[in-house]
Amino acid sequence: MEKILHITKRYPPYIGGIETVCRDMAIALKGHYEQLVLAFNDKNETVKEEVDGVPVVRAGVQRIIASQPLSKDYKKCVYEALRDFKPDIIHFDYPNPYAAFFLLKAMKKFRFKGKFYLFWHMDIIKQKILRVFFAPQTKKLIKRADRIICTSPNYLVGTSYLPKVKDKDVRVIPLCVGKERLEVSAEQKDAAKAIKKKYEGKKIIFFFGRHVPYKGLEYLIEANNSIDQEKAQFLIAGSGPLTEELKQKASAMKNVEFIGRLPDKDINAYLLACDIFAFPSITRNEAFGISLAEALSFGRPAVTFTVPGSGVNFVSVDGETGLEAPNCDSKALAKNIMLLIEDDDLYRKLSEGAKQRADRLFMPKQFNKNIIDSMSF
Repeated sequence: MEKILHITKRYPPYIGGIETVCRDMAIALKGHYEQLVLAFNDKNETVKEEVDGVPVVRAGVQRIIASQPLSKDYKKCVYEALRDFKPDIIHFDYPNPYAAFFLLKAMKKFRFKGKFYLFWHMDIIKQKILRVFFAPQTKKLIKRADRIICTSPNYLVGTSYLPKVKDKDVRVIPLCVGKERLEVSAEQKDAAKAIKKKYEGKKIIFFFGRHVPYKGLEYLIEANNSIDQEKAQFLIAGSGPLTEELKQKASAMKNVEFIGRLPDKDINAYLLACDIFAFPSITRNEAFGISLAEALSFGRPAVTFTVPGSGVNFVSVDGETGLEAPNCDSKALAKNIMLLIEDDDLYRKLSEGAKQRADRLFMPKQFNKNIIDSMSF
């Protein structure tokens, strides 16, 4: 059986989009390959354990700079992985520049002749100086890659590097709805009924995610100024550095409620209870949008902005699964929300379209097949 070494920044139970995708890959490949995952820990110590029956090495972290974990043990961990595990394939989740530095050295030192699988999740966007500094490293990764994976055709065209790649095998594999969204319990259905009863007479617009600038929540709150507030109830889940500022912005709005971070078991209840899913992200930091795909799988039409080069407008298609407004245009966003509230025929059409698109493109079965197929070199 061939061996795959997965190199990613973090790994579940640590919560994050890239981390979840790596775990989904490992689960899809179980029984087909022998696997080892190398990630960073959220503590100072280096540990070895198993997750879903897959061995995981978590390198202890001493500092975090510009979202990048730094570990004094990392060089040793990656060298041991190549020397002792002897992978046939290395799968690397990009971006992860600290890990890439040691990986490139290790591949050269141990004369790695296997296949290099580069999963391009997103560009380095926020840290503009670091993006320039790490450009030579990024080009080395692309040059060494035998196959490059991107999550949407939109991001593939919009990324800084990949449109220039002419001699590589570049593929698109859409991400999948989390397994915890696929089955709804009787308890979750009862909770959804209670939520709908609490806001009876209003359409529920639901958001869940981190409260950070690129999520565009300020524009969602601004949109409420142009909405009939007797007809709409906004439920904003999650937390982050902008939470208090957003609460202050909405303090005079009686139809906006911040409900905090929700455990996974509660999210299904709110997705069942809501009428519209708000996904107001405004930059390419939002490379795909797993939660958006999950909402579509519940048949919930989405309201989004046009985000050039992002996967958002691949996941939800204007006029098919939801309505799209010009980027950062809160009044246009409000208009779309009111259309979904007042036009029953349009709502029904987009609800059916949302479910159909999610079932066709974003289910685990299709993702698993795509990943297994993409590992054949």
